[in-house]
Formats: sequence, structure tokens, C-alpha cells
Amino acid sequence: MFVGTGSDVGKSVIATAFCRIFRQDGYRPAPFKAQNMALNSFVTPDGLEIGRAQAVQAEAAGIACHTDMNPLLLKPQSDHTSQVVLNGRPVGNRDAYSYFRQEGRETLRREVCAAYDRLALRYNPVVLEGAGSISEINLRDTDLVNLSMAFHAGADVILVGDIDRGGVFASLYGSLMLLRPEERKLIKGVLINKFRGDIRLLEPGIRMLEDLCQVPVLGVVPYYKDIYIEEEDSVSLASKSMRHEQGKVNIAVVLLRHLSNFTDFNVLERDSRVHLFYTNNVDELQEADIILLPGTKSTLDDLYELRRNGVAQAILRAHRRGTVVMGICGGYQMMGQEVTDPGHVEGSIERLPGLGLLPVSTRMDRNKVTRQVKFHLEGGKPGCTCKGYEIHMGVTTQTGDASARPLNVLEDGTPEGCLAGRTCMGTYIHGILDNPEFIDFLLEPFREKMIRLPQEEFDYHLFKERQYDRLAEHVRSHVDMPLIYQFLKNEL
Repeated sequence: MFVGTGSDVGKSVIATAFCRIFRQDGYRPAPFKAQNMALNSFVTPDGLEIGRAQAVQAEAAGIACHTDMNPLLLKPQSDHTSQVVLNGRPVGNRDAYSYFRQEGRETLRREVCAAYDRLALRYNPVVLEGAGSISEINLRDTDLVNLSMAFHAGADVILVGDIDRGGVFASLYGSLMLLRPEERKLIKGVLINKFRGDIRLLEPGIRMLEDLCQVPVLGVVPYYKDIYIEEEDSVSLASKSMRHEQGKVNIAVVLLRHLSNFTDFNVLERDSRVHLFYTNNVDELQEADIILLPGTKSTLDDLYELRRNGVAQAILRAHRRGTVVMGICGGYQMMGQEVTDPGHVEGSIERLPGLGLLPVSTRMDRNKVTRQVKFHLEGGKPGCTCKGYEIHMGVTTQTGDASARPLNVLEDGTPEGCLAGRTCMGTYIHGILDNPEFIDFLLEPFREKMIRLPQEEFDYHLFKERQYDRLAEHVRSHVDMPLIYQFLKNEL
């Protein structure tokens, strides 16, 4: 089990690396995180919802993802409330205070432990991941995801600290000293992550830390920039905000406050014909050839904010000048005539006019759609099947304008999405931009611009497989793997 001194120390990536390492070494590993808080989620093959990080870890392990890998998912809706997804299905909204009270915790504890037990019967080893810091002493008695889960699983626990943010010795030592004696016995070693510089300068500190903590430092993993693993949250997106680039198709993704499933744009980022950037700056939006409105966990709240900060008006001005505008999921809902929420599914806002770009209207609904889908582009190449998945609350219907038509057709013949002219479209399908056929369709209006650009074949599946192998090699070469295996074989 990999736990951390805090959030964003690299637990998820380290767990991903070990899922691939164990697979390479001939084992059948699986990931597990009892409770995850993330807006970036994924749909399992049986149509249930889990955190994206565990789906990525399952992919690294070479297995299909399952809700037993992440039985409890919290999807923030505001600073204080989250939607609670249990075993892949939403069970209601809870504010933080009521969620972390003792009442009802044992029910959740039984559910997450049962999920782990089912997983452990099918896979070996199970690579567990903690959440946040292991030393949140105010939440110790209600913990479901860190050391209470380690006790249940009988896990060997490795504490991960991030040296890049500074103070790694204090954070590792302090985290261990705040544990109860019986908890401290679970910690078999520590891992220092994101190191830059000369390891010789760090070695005296490592020896002193081992003397102080009485556990070994199992490795020092260097910082990397050239390995690409899907990220769990969107904190890094603002750094991808370099504006207009000459000679390429410039695509702006609108930075929403509650942006979700930002991994929808990973393939576009690596298309040699495209310069993709994230922004909510109204001037930068005017420079884009294509504007993408992404998914959101709170459509009405983000739509209200787009109107307040002038982004909505900027999108409309750009579209009138010929900019292509495309919405995915919540972005698709915003592009319609109106979004209504009479049952207060999302919050207190009952109705807002949409951007008016598509002849559709959305009514929020408590029933959540989660499913993987196969589809083809309406009017596209015969026999060309694309894949994606849906995660949304809300029903969208066409309101008129007979010239508008579906964007896609699902495998069962059901029309999906909306296409109004060649420069305006919306869809509920996440992962639609992972399909080369759809990317070619999106970029087709700019073929004259692209005629000067080299078009390179890009196999996203092969790309990701190479990244997992590179990550495994990187971590393996800087971690004491013989000692890890001694722990797993109960030799220490």
C-alpha cells in the first residue's frame, strides 16, 4: 500500500508504476483505492463509475477496470458538498461535515472492505493507494482509505514524500511520529519522490532519516518530464495555456470552475496538426480556430459563471466569425437554448438560458447515465466504429430547427448529440476525441491550413502502453525491488 505525507505527492503514479512492474514480473496485480475524491471519472465495462486514476492503474496492470477497485468515489459539487458514488452508482449528495461523522461510517466501511476482499480473491498482489495524508489525526476514527484499510488488508505500507515541494524529511518524520504505535508498525519503508539534483547531497539525510524513523528509505525516484501518464486532477491545466501558435489549428478548451474529464483532450494535445491550450481569457478565445466546452460537474453553476465573466459572449462572438464550437457533456448542455433543474439536482439555480448555439434543451434528472458506447459519425465512413463513454445527469431533447441533425448514431441505431451546420456541435460522449476518425472530422474545415502540416499516425493505445513501460523502468531502477519482494513474501 502506498500512502502519502499529503496530497499530490505522487501516490497514484507510483501505484500505477507498480501495477505495471508486477505485471511485467509475471504476477496478476490489481489496483485498489477505497475512497477517491475526483471529478475525473471513468465508466467500467458494465456501465458503472469509478475514479479515473484506478482505471489508469487497471490499464497499466493489463486488466479491465471494476468498481471493486474504487468502491467509494466523491465528486465535488462545491467547496462543501460532493456527490457520493458507492459501488459505481450515485447514492446522494453529502456535505463534508455530515460525511465524516461517525454515523453511517460502519456501513461504508463494510462496503469498501467487502470490495477489497472480492478483489483480493481474484488478483495478487493488490496495489492499494491511500488518500491525502496518513496523519490527519482529526479524521483518524472515521478513516476508510488509509491505515484502517491497511489493517484490514494486512498490507505492507510504504510512505511516499514529495521532495520537490521542500521539507521532505520533516514531512516524513512528522507523518510517522503522529501515528499510533500499532499504526507505525505497518510502515515498512519510505519512498522519496520527485527528486532533482545530485543524489550524493541527499545521502547523509537519508541515513539520518533511517536512524530517526527506524524504517528504510526504499528509493529516491527522480522527477521526470518525458513520461506521460494521465493525471488525476486538473491542477496542471492552467500551465497549458500558451496562446495562439502560427501554422497550426489552434484549439482552446474553456477552463471551467468544475471542469471534469479533462483527459478527453489528451489525444488532441499530441496531434501534430494542433496547438491545444486551456483558457478562460476572452481575448485568447478570439484567437482560436476551435473552441471546446468541456464536461463539468455543475453545469448551471459554470454556465452562470461564463455569463458573469464574459466568456459566454466571447464564445458567441467567435462563433459568428466562423470559429468552430463543440461541447462535450456539460458543455453540450450549455450550448443549448436552456438548462433547467426544477428538482434542484445540482443546486439552487432552477433555470438558466444556454448559449443558444444548438436547438436543444436540457432538464436535469436524478437518474445518472453511465455506460460505455460504440457509435459512428452520422454521415461518416461506412463500417467505421468509434468508442467512448457517457457520464451525465440530465436529459437533452431537440427543440426545433429541422436543419439540425444528430452528430452520431449509437450501435443500436439511437441518434446522439447535435450538429447545427459545420461549425457547431455537441455530444454526451466522453472519449470521442480519442477516435482519429472524429478528430479528422473536427479538423476538416481547416484542411487548407493543414495541407502544409505533416500528418503523423498516432496510436493512442500503443502510446499509453509505452508510457506505462517507461514509467515502470524509471521507478524500478530507483527502488529497492528485492526488498519490496521480501516484504510481499513475508520474509521480513
